[in-house]
Amino acid sequence: MPAYYQYLMTENDLSAEAITTGLDTRFVGQRTLYFPSLTTTMDVARQEALGGTPEGTVIIADEQTAARGRLQRVWLTPQGNIALSVILYPQREHLHTLIMVASLAVSSCIETVTGIKPDIKWPNDVLIRGKKVCGILIESDVRADRVSHAIIGTGINVNLDVTDFPEIHATATSLSHELGREVSRLSLVRELLKEIESYYLASSAGDTVYEQWRQRLITLGKEVRAASATGKTTLAGIAESVDRDGSLWLRLNDGSLSRVIAGDVTLSK
Repeated sequence: MPAYYQYLMTENDLSAEAITTGLDTRFVGQRTLYFPSLTTTMDVARQEALGGTPEGTVIIADEQTAARGRLQRVWLTPQGNIALSVILYPQREHLHTLIMVASLAVSSCIETVTGIKPDIKWPNDVLIRGKKVCGILIESDVRADRVSHAIIGTGINVNLDVTDFPEIHATATSLSHELGREVSRLSLVRELLKEIESYYLASSAGDTVYEQWRQRLITLGKEVRAASATGKTTLAGIAESVDRDGSLWLRLNDGSLSRVIAGDVTLSK
């Protein structure tokens, strides 16, 4: 087999062995479960977490057939992209930082591997030139004052030809589309796991990731429409600031401030 094709196969190999061999992390990704195809990595991660799997366990699939993003939106994950979930056991007081940890980790790994510097749209959508390249979903199981587990689910459009999907072409992009060439999924995954662990440990130690996350936000200072998590309430105004707990403050047209704890924002054109 020509060396070029051997390289492509290696760089796109997401097997557990390829990911974990020589992986420079303490625990994130040291146990990795690989599947050629899953409905969603979140389902398997949830089962693993309930079974007491070690912290940092990663579930990764070459393809997801029924993935959902935030607000139950469909998230396409055909082959050639990255779909993974990381299981964590954070303290309750650090749970809110996971949206910051995840979006910063994705942004940093993309910048390191490709040279592209993405933006973050509140709370954790990763964008390139205004188009979505990554979806992040955080799930947690909180019982009384204790977090039983939390899962960071990440879907990155890597080697996706967005022109093949007219339903997302106007709003989504991929790394290969931006660069005009294929990108190593293996390099991205390994770098992503290192970044997740780094930001997670910093947050758990009391070193805030808030300032870095806030500086990456493209939302602040912009006119936005904010929809509640249920979709029943929509507010329009200027995104003025974000709290350390991740909530967004909107300056409404009447001059009042309104706090958005969870939901989705659309940047006004």
